[in-house]
Amino acid sequence: MEPLVRFERHGGVAALTLNRADKRNALNLALWGELEAHIAGLEALGEEIGAVVLRAAGPVFCAGNDLKERGIATPRPNYQAGIVTRLASLPQPVIVAVQGGCFTGGLELALAGDIILAAESASFADTHGKFALVPVWGMSQRLPRRVGQWKAREISFTGLPVSGPEAARIGLANHCLPDAELEARTMEMAEAIAAQSRHSVFAYKRLYTAQADLPLEAGLAWEIVNSAGVGPDMAERVSGRFG
Repeated sequence: MEPLVRFERHGGVAALTLNRADKRNALNLALWGELEAHIAGLEALGEEIGAVVLRAAGPVFCAGNDLKERGIATPRPNYQAGIVTRLASLPQPVIVAVQGGCFTGGLELALAGDIILAAESASFADTHGKFALVPVWGMSQRLPRRVGQWKAREISFTGLPVSGPEAARIGLANHCLPDAELEARTMEMAEAIAAQSRHSVFAYKRLYTAQADLPLEAGLAWEIVNSAGVGPDMAERVSGRFG
């Protein structure tokens, strides 16, 4: 039986692929369980992995939560929300590659990434309002942190789709790429990240996360006090013996 989330390792890059293409990668409980297990594995691998890619099989990234399972008990309260937060909290940078639809719960999952790469076919939408739902997986917090408070309100209030090019223009996505180039360009970026010092990149992620809402002066002080200092691979890298 095919896994609902495929795991592949390419050197220092790990790739997680949502693999429920026949259901437009709708997020059912079985898929969540596999995703959580892979996230736990990445946490355990630590610095063995320098970058994580989250992508999807088929023409649609993710149609959102599988509404056919609404009402089914989850393993614990706030189950899905906790997994999204755990993904966002990985020590490794997470790149999310989006093609086709990326709706509601799928968008909340994508927003857990550090970098979002959109294909030209990508279409992002928050359709909670269409189904009389309200977010509990982080939409009201992560979306405005990417696009600003007022653009986030427009996206959530209207439910209207945001195209790949528009997503890149407003900062929802870092780049918009031709569909044919999405996979290669995603792996190219992941490999570039993995080639950097884990010490530096992981420290940067902690600093950016901790300082996201701090005023400038407080953020500057935080950076000094919480600096991870020089990495153990610094001398080797400076000498040119690394890579």
